[in-house]
Amino acid sequence: MKKKIIISLVIIVLLSLVAYYLYYENNMLQVSNYVITSDRIPEEFNNYKIVQISDFHNTKSKKLHNSLVKEISGIKPNIIVITGDLIDANRTDIDTAINLIKEIKDVAPIYYVTGNHEAGITSYDKLKEELVNNNVTILDGKNVVIENKDSIINLIGLDDPAFNGDPYRDDKTTIKDELKAITYDKNEFTILLSHRPELIDTYAEEKFDLVISGHAHGGQIRIPLIGGLVAPNQGFLPKYTSGIYEKNDTKMVVSRGIGNSIIPFRINNRPELVIISLENK
Repeated sequence: MKKKIIISLVIIVLLSLVAYYLYYENNMLQVSNYVITSDRIPEEFNNYKIVQISDFHNTKSKKLHNSLVKEISGIKPNIIVITGDLIDANRTDIDTAINLIKEIKDVAPIYYVTGNHEAGITSYDKLKEELVNNNVTILDGKNVVIENKDSIINLIGLDDPAFNGDPYRDDKTTIKDELKAITYDKNEFTILLSHRPELIDTYAEEKFDLVISGHAHGGQIRIPLIGGLVAPNQGFLPKYTSGIYEKNDTKMVVSRGIGNSIIPFRINNRPELVIISLENK
């Protein structure tokens, strides 16, 4: 009898530890800082701070929501960029997503591009209307020139290729077609917001200086010394899941994102808020 009680207590303790670990891994925000250096960055943009939110998936976690608002308010970035999947197509809650926007919209200008989940909902027009009503700039195939003193940089955003209605046209072709329609000065430092990190070869061909992306959820489960386990459009052991990658003269920052979707939990892969600082060098 005593042995059974001890075994039961051990099981309860172990289950409690697992439950706490999963709560911690899925609700405790991690802030990652990256410095992008380039002699193409104007000196006036030294220490220019960009906060990236990606793959929010209209998370219901009050802990994450409050942490995001507190961190972003404290950072006081120059701009905030949202790189897709603000909502979740499987359990869409536009109000939850917009409530976050309402609490950070006065901190800095917000620029937004879509993800594949926006393409998967019938209520995207409503989401778009709410974003515009809250002063969010939607970069669906547009370039915005950002000025600081007497210098400028380009900020370009692409709609996710899932919005393409042609099943015979691949994502690379869709992105290339979108880019052909955008006019911008290629002599200036140019940032691209695009949800899909697996298309880095295409971004590098177009010679973007910096790409800011998400989509991979950090590989969902991160294995020490190996990295992410699985990611959309990259499969098992994906290559582009977290941090900075370089291809030719293009640098790409990939966020691990905030929320979850089909797989409801993260392991060794806490939700991530990314801060990017520009530096002329």
